[in-house]
Parts: sequence; structure tokens; C-alpha cells
Amino acid sequence: MPNMIPVSSSNLVSVGYDPSTQSLYIQFRTGLYVYSGVPEPVYTGLMNASSHGTYHAKYIKNHYPYRKIG
Repeated sequence: MPNMIPVSSSNLVSVGYDPSTQSLYIQFRTGLYVYSGVPEPVYTGLMNASSHGTYHAKYIKNHYPYRKIG
């Protein structure tokens, strides 16, 4: 698992990304999830978004397969 970077969000706690597998890790207040097949520009967009939660809902949730891992 990559290093997790804390984010300022009401729902997301931290985010990590592994470019070699295009795996996006998001620690929510409710658990840790990994999203598969996420291109690096989407990860960059998430990290640069003014609202991480809104960006996640619009560009990641329901767009990439995911599973809860923790």
C-alpha cells in the first residue's frame, strides 16, 4: 500500500495512489477502500480539488470498481 496523505475533508481522511497498478486508496471515516484502474490524472485532480468529497462523488464513485479492505 502506498503512503497515505491526510486530506482536509468531512468524509475522507487520507488518500494514497500506486501508479504502477493504478490503484487509488481512500481512507474514509467508515473504512479503507481501494479503487482499481484509476488514471493518475484522476488522482491528481482529487488531491488538487477544493472539495475532495465532491470530486470523489463526481469523478470516482460509480466510475471505478472498488472494494473495502479495512
